[in-house]
Amino acid sequence: MKQARAHWRGAVLVCAKCSKKVDGGFGPKGRDRLAKALRREPGFGKGRKADIGVVEVKCLGLCPKNAVTVVDTRRPHEWLVVPAASDVADLATRFS
Repeated sequence: MKQARAHWRGAVLVCAKCSKKVDGGFGPKGRDRLAKALRREPGFGKGRKADIGVVEVKCLGLCPKNAVTVVDTRRPHEWLVVPAASDVADLATRFS
């Protein structure tokens, strides 16, 4: 088995099914999915060189209305329900 190095201090799991139901709702114009908007924040990203990885997962099983379920892998016991049109910068500071 081979190993690949990553600079991640943690990962944020974002429910893709919730994001699809909200139909965007985040970012400067409110058109972006939460995962995409989070990846734009400093220190966040999709690649191995990001400080905190943002991973969109299929479904987390918690289906809130007009919100997206998010899990910080460093605190797996605290699941967040992020309402549409929430400030992504505020959310990013919670994970930093």
